[in-house]
Amino acid sequence: MAKLTRDNKDGIYSLMLTPFFEDRSIDYNTYEEYADWQVSQGVEHLFAVCGSSEMKELTLEERLKLATLTVKHKGNTTVVATANIEPTKEENLEEIKKMEQTGVDGIVLTTKGMGDDDDKLVEYIRDLASTATVPVFLYEFPGFQPHKMSGKAYGELTKDGLIWGIKDTTCTMEGIQSKIDNKGDSTIIQANMPFLFDSYVAGARGVMATPTSCGGAFFQRFHEAFVSGDMALAEQRYNEIILLDNAIDNGFCASAKELIRLQGVKNFNWYTRGSHHLDGTRLRSLKSFHDWCVANGLMK
Repeated sequence: MAKLTRDNKDGIYSLMLTPFFEDRSIDYNTYEEYADWQVSQGVEHLFAVCGSSEMKELTLEERLKLATLTVKHKGNTTVVATANIEPTKEENLEEIKKMEQTGVDGIVLTTKGMGDDDDKLVEYIRDLASTATVPVFLYEFPGFQPHKMSGKAYGELTKDGLIWGIKDTTCTMEGIQSKIDNKGDSTIIQANMPFLFDSYVAGARGVMATPTSCGGAFFQRFHEAFVSGDMALAEQRYNEIILLDNAIDNGFCASAKELIRLQGVKNFNWYTRGSHHLDGTRLRSLKSFHDWCVANGLMK
């Protein structure tokens, strides 16, 4: 089985969605089938317990079980998972220990609503990350506001190799560039699709984005084309990603769940613990997009 190393930390980290029954309890059997499906997309990494997993709506026990099941089915991928969702720093320290015990290859720490205070944020992350026994990544998770980290603060955490990478959600080239300028030996991992190609040109080398939850193969094709130096093919693959991103944008993550069902995980329904709803017109639109992708060799 694969292990996270400095050499393989770049690439696609496919986000894991959480399937629910109609009563909004977790359908763990379908989750296991979905994990196998994600591995079959050819990506190098899986991101369990993420924003797209609806992690703020899950209990600690649910998050730990989902991480455990992802590890069980990881195949030749590596698995990272968020480990600081509980309210207090003391609880986060215990959460890290429990998440590591699931067998994940790395943990992800959110900026926890401290984005407006560099010193406080750096101290908090350093205190947590220094206790970890596996690689540590950061996540500007919008669920805890303010969430954006300055390039200066990021540089403080990467200069000694403590942090391996960050899921940047600034959604501006200025914000992305500030991370790249301070990345050291870390990886800048993108969540924004409109600037995906530009961010790779600037020096980013990874993706953690909502469309990976239902289309990891799109991103793996893009990453491979870009690093091979075939810019024409990379731009074509980028354009395909934009189409996917637009297809799921209305009603994510319910729409992504429907695309997963259409691609063969038959019991994966679109229910979420949020207020999402897919009506007949939206379902028909997603089916049309899926059929077009199949006809053009983009989906199975």
